[in-house]
Amino acid sequence: MLLSCPRFLALILAFSALSPAAAKPSPLQISWTPQDIATGSPCLFRAEIASPLASLHGTWLGHEIVFFPSADPHVWYSLAGVDLEAKPGSYTLALEATLTNGRVIHEESTVLVRRAAYKTEALRVPDRFVQPDAETLRRIEADRKIKDAAFSHMTTEPEWSGKFIAPIDSTVSEGFGTRRTFNGKLASIHRGLDYHAKPGSPVVAANSGEVVLAQELFYEGNCVIIDHGQQFMSLYMHLSHLEVTAGEKVKKGQEIGLSGATGRATGPHLHTAVRWQGAYLDPAQLWLLSLPNLESSAR
Repeated sequence: MLLSCPRFLALILAFSALSPAAAKPSPLQISWTPQDIATGSPCLFRAEIASPLASLHGTWLGHEIVFFPSADPHVWYSLAGVDLEAKPGSYTLALEATLTNGRVIHEESTVLVRRAAYKTEALRVPDRFVQPDAETLRRIEADRKIKDAAFSHMTTEPEWSGKFIAPIDSTVSEGFGTRRTFNGKLASIHRGLDYHAKPGSPVVAANSGEVVLAQELFYEGNCVIIDHGQQFMSLYMHLSHLEVTAGEKVKKGQEIGLSGATGRATGPHLHTAVRWQGAYLDPAQLWLLSLPNLESSAR
């Protein structure tokens, strides 16, 4: 038996009242790569909107996220990541989009972060690195201030373009996130990748950016730090020779130094790290991350 028109209309209205989201989808669509994000993962956020945008920013994991437009004016990106020591769980990505007509749109997405598994190992190093004397402690503190100044460097626009590349043509000798004990006394976490590297092997910039530090440090040895924009940085340590200076602009693949064993090193190798707003990310995952080519984008 067919329902009468009044009863049928009432059912439609009731169903519509229970499903407002289906009737009014959000104008701002958010996605991210990789879809499976773990502690230590770099990630690329992608925002798509039909209306022209003036700006797009937000917050996530206690960090400010700033998006930049791509060659397509309807698609905006932000390169970010999760620190390897972050607590796994569900985190809210809260965005604020300002249209060119002045209208403001707020949108939230829930991003799940899982725990990544890392190994533990014990190492022997010279005692002066685990029990430094007073003079060495003063040197370490001075180095800390130098690094803090470099890490505070701010370039508002992204200077990278396309995929990041491995800085040396070699194999990995030690992975990211390994928990280490030095001489059974001092615990540390390996916040980068170690590569097998004969002394004097060429080391190149993983992507374009500005050199914000190029000098010898106690632990890092000869060290180079490159800001790729918006405090997304790459670090290169234990170099035997530096070929760049602070303030210099470099291109992806440009030689920045030669590998060595300076600083706290058990032998010749290259240690490289990736840092975003104080969070250390897995470089190996960054090399695999597909990223947009920004050279022709309206930035």
